[in-house]
Parts: sequence; structure tokens; C-alpha cells
Amino acid sequence: MSPIERGSQVCGVAGLIGPPHRTTPLMRPMLDVITHRGPDDSGEFIGQDFAFGMRRLSIIDIAGGHQPMWIQGGRFGIVFNGEIYNFGELRTRLEDEGCRFETRSDTEVLLQLFAHRGFDNAATALSELRGMFAFCVVDVEARRMLIARDQFGIKPMYIATDSDGRRLSAFASEIKSILSDPVHPREVHWPALINYLSFQYNPLENTFFEGISKLPPGHFLDIDLHDRSFSRHRYFRYEFDAEPGDDAELSRASIREVLEDSVAHHVISDVPVGAFLSGGIDSAITVTLVQEQRRNAGVPPVQTFTIGFDEVSELAEAREVAEALGTDHHEIVISSDEYLSVLPAIAWAFDEPVADPSAVALYFLARAAREHVTVVLSGEGSDELFGGYRIYREPIDLDRVRTLPGGLGARIAKAALNVNRSFPGRNYLRRVMTPLRERFIGNAYVFRPDEVRRLLPRVGAQQHIVPADVLSLERPGFDDLPESRQMQLIDLEYWLRGDILAKADRMTMAHSLELRVPYLDVEVAKVSATLSDDLKYRDKTTKWILRRAFRGRVPATTEIRDKLGFPTPLKQWLARDPEAVMAPIRRSDFITKNMDTDYIEELLTQHVSGAADNSRRIFILLMLALWHEAFFLEAPVNV
Repeated sequence: MSPIERGSQVCGVAGLIGPPHRTTPLMRPMLDVITHRGPDDSGEFIGQDFAFGMRRLSIIDIAGGHQPMWIQGGRFGIVFNGEIYNFGELRTRLEDEGCRFETRSDTEVLLQLFAHRGFDNAATALSELRGMFAFCVVDVEARRMLIARDQFGIKPMYIATDSDGRRLSAFASEIKSILSDPVHPREVHWPALINYLSFQYNPLENTFFEGISKLPPGHFLDIDLHDRSFSRHRYFRYEFDAEPGDDAELSRASIREVLEDSVAHHVISDVPVGAFLSGGIDSAITVTLVQEQRRNAGVPPVQTFTIGFDEVSELAEAREVAEALGTDHHEIVISSDEYLSVLPAIAWAFDEPVADPSAVALYFLARAAREHVTVVLSGEGSDELFGGYRIYREPIDLDRVRTLPGGLGARIAKAALNVNRSFPGRNYLRRVMTPLRERFIGNAYVFRPDEVRRLLPRVGAQQHIVPADVLSLERPGFDDLPESRQMQLIDLEYWLRGDILAKADRMTMAHSLELRVPYLDVEVAKVSATLSDDLKYRDKTTKWILRRAFRGRVPATTEIRDKLGFPTPLKQWLARDPEAVMAPIRRSDFITKNMDTDYIEELLTQHVSGAADNSRRIFILLMLALWHEAFFLEAPVNV
């Protein structure tokens, strides 16, 4: 099957459950507000007890693929956002089982899969999919609907329920679509705010808006359209292999093979494809594989894009990789004024506050890339699957003391901490005595519980969630895993979906740019799950086996380079021009009414004087103020 036959649907979807007199006036506004997700086409359907529609960004089969799509005389219909990478294999299998197709699109393959397998076998059908997706498929005759999200949460899906949480009222790719319906009040969900202040993003299923939640990755909803009742089901969860392998040569070969295959699937497109290049090992491997495939096909070099600032950047490192591989490279440099000027648009694009400074760099990078390409590949997910964060190595370092015979290590650490003075190694010994649940909540931790209580006097005893405690209850065997693996699962369940993939989707779709993530392929995940910790954390480094798998194919200096990932000079900027940063915080009625403004001013004074680096704390408050302004006070921001 040739690439031209594939009907990719990267877009935004939305839907309502209810009679036509309710859904008809709302469907068009719900789609219009997410035009940025799909400027090329739109479609909608108003039925007896539901309505749904989509905005389409045409990637493949540009002339076709209109949605909603229907089969069997209009009995089964679908709105679909994403890519099904193994649709060719699925199509062949379904044809062998008697299915007949009218189009050459992966959308119809997806629809035929559920019509043929039956809605009662939805979990099995979803487990057959390799791709990124968020979709709604409906059986009009049975008055039954399924809403599903991909295994890792690459594509977003939000749902709204009645006040009792038992009946579904709406779904959409972005919260702002659901908010087009006035039945959903704009009321702040306080637990989301408390967690945001600690994590820099909201790790809860509940969003910042009461009554609106995220459909978790690897889940689907089964909705009865008679009464809008629904049940939720899990069909996927990442699990480590019970007996991880430690054969380095075999693992290197498996990694090379699966990533070569994944990238080959991810580059299929009828529009220009590029890649983000940060200078680290993850993007270098991706670009290497794309460039090798393009060279073998006799087509021009891949276009690569990187971003930097005057104060700090990875421009030189990315340029080294680009020159070694011969890519068509583009560099973008932005100033502090440019950075601050787009923050209101970013707050609007995110739907919920996300205070990741690198998201702003990604916003500019996507805007520049969209002038040249419609699709980009990026390296999200590699660190979580292959053990890329240096903090994952900490248990290895702590075990030097913790594993001393007879509990000697614990006694030494406890005795040393009773010494009432500072000395080299005191922090190390403190961490020896600190349980993982307290030592690690994910890759971002900003305001501690005591600081949140000071900042928000009204919260009382409420505190942020402790991911390790949640996973201990939800995942059998979690407590028995090595600490490094527990850390990986915490980041996969929280950090990856709540921050990394949220910014990847919103910052690129704000510019109608599709981002693909070849590391977050279920086949790649299967290989990563077989790797022992020894293969991930050798020679005082991280992702050891991933680096070794491509030795000789990426520049030697890139292979050993630590991760930076589009660093941002936020600390310097806040100290240089504090008034510009503080203006939205100071004018925010939400912050003034609910927070201790004297404490906020104290944080600023400490930062400007150099007494403390409070840049992340201040940035969290800045993005909160801009989010509240965008969604509660202002007209929609033009991104």
C-alpha cells in the first residue's frame, strides 16, 4: 500500500450528548474555537441523541478523508484525531475476515475494526492499534458510543459530566470547546490549583474546571445514549518485564530494529516533514534515522529546527549534529521581550495553567517550523522509557551506604544527621534516610506543602497528591520494584502525560503543526520494558544502552552529552525586568483575593537580590494569573 492511500486525520474533535435542540446551536462554536487544530476542513453531524464533529489538518490523502465518516448505511460513524501506523496490517486482516472497504484511509480501517469486532470487544480492538489517537465511534442502531485515547496520551481527550459524575454531556480535544456550552460553569477546581503549585502542572484527572476531566491514556468510555450513562475501562498499562534482559548486544540490536521501524512509520506523509533537534541524544537518533531513510530514497535532506536565547542555548550542539548528518538546518533565536509577549497566547492554548518554561521555547520553535513543514518528529518519551533522567541513578548512589551490612549505613546516616552543623555529604546522608515517596514526586517540585499553605491560607489541610502512594494502591507489585523503576512509572503516569505531552500537543497545534513521537510507539515500549537497570545506568550515565545502540551513527560528542532540552534563561530575565513579569500577577483579582500577596512580594525581593532563585515559583504564579485572565476575564486569545 503506498503512502498516498493513507487517510491521516490530525485535528480536533468535539461532541455533545443530547437532543438536537440542545446540540445544534453548540456544535459549530465548539469546532470554531479549535480551528487552529484543523484549518483545512471541518464536518459535523447532528443526530437524535448526540452530535459530533471535527476540524481537520490534512496530512495524507489531502483530497479525501472527510469526517464524520460512516459505513454500513450510516449505522457506524467516527470522528478521529490521530495516526494509526499499522493500519495496513489491520486492513489486510479485516479483509481476510470479510470486511470490504470503500476508501483507502486509516480512518475507515479504525471504524471497520470496531464495527467488525463489536463494541463489547473494544478493549481487544484497541490493543491491536499502533499509533496516536483520540476518537469517538458510534453505533446509531444500538445507540451506543465509544470514546478512546491512545496508550500514552499523545493525543488529548477531555470529557464533561453532570454534577453527579454519572452521565456524560460532552467531549473534546480541548477544554475550550466544552466551555462553549454555558451549561458548564467556569468554576476553579481547588485541588487542581493546589497540585499545580507543587508540580507546575495539574497531575489530577480533574481539570482546573469543575465538572471537566481528562480521559486517562490507555482508557476508553462506553456510553449508553439512551440515558447518557457510561462505564470506564482500561485497555493498556505500561509494565516492566518480570525478568529483564541484560544481554547488551541483543538489546542493542532490538533497539536499533524497533526504532528504525518506528521512524519509518512516523515519516509517512503527503506534506513536508521535519524534526526538532535539541543537540541531545534522543533527537540526534531520530534525525539520524530520518536522514538515513531519506538518503536511501534519494530525496532531499530533512529540515531540522532548533531554538536558543542570547544567554543560553543548545544551538552549537544542535548545529554540530545537523552538520554531521547533512540536514537542512534552521536556527531560531528569541529575546526576553518576545518570550514574555506570547505568554497570554500560551496560557490560552494550554487550557489549564502549565508553568514549564521550555513550553514557550517550543511555541516559538513550532511557529518557525510551520513556515517550512506541516509535520515534525520529536524525542518525547525517550527519557521515561529508557531511563534518561539523572535522578533515576540516585538509588545506585544511595545504595553505597544503604547496603552496608548489619544496618550500618542507616545508623551512620542517622548519627550524622544529629550533628547540628553543616558538613560535606550531609544532604546525601539525609536522602539515604528519606523514603522514595518523599524524595521523588516527579520531575518538577516547586512549592512545598508548607509554602502552599502560606501562599493559599484558605486551603487548610489540603495537600498535593503523592504519586508513589497512589501507584502503590493502584499498581500491584509497585512497592516491590527497584526505586529507579518506580521513578520511571511515576514519570510515565504523571510527568509525561501532564507536562511533556501536554506542551508538545498544545504548542504545536497552536500553529497547526503535527508533532509525532516515534519513541512513544507501543512496539518501542515493549523493547524498553525488557531492559535491566544495569543496561540503562552504566558508566555513570543514563540511557546507556540506547546511546550504545547507535554508536558510530550519531556524533561521538552527542552520544555522551547530558540532557538539556531547550534550556531557558528565566532566572536572569526575571531578575533583569521584574516589573514586567510581576504586572499580571499584581493586577490579578484571583491572586489578590485568594493568595498572600506579601509572601509573593517577598519571593520577588529574594530573587532580585540574589538571595534565592525563585524563578520557577514566580513563573508558576505568572502563568496562573494569565490563565485566569484568559478564561475568566478576556475574549479568546488569537494564537
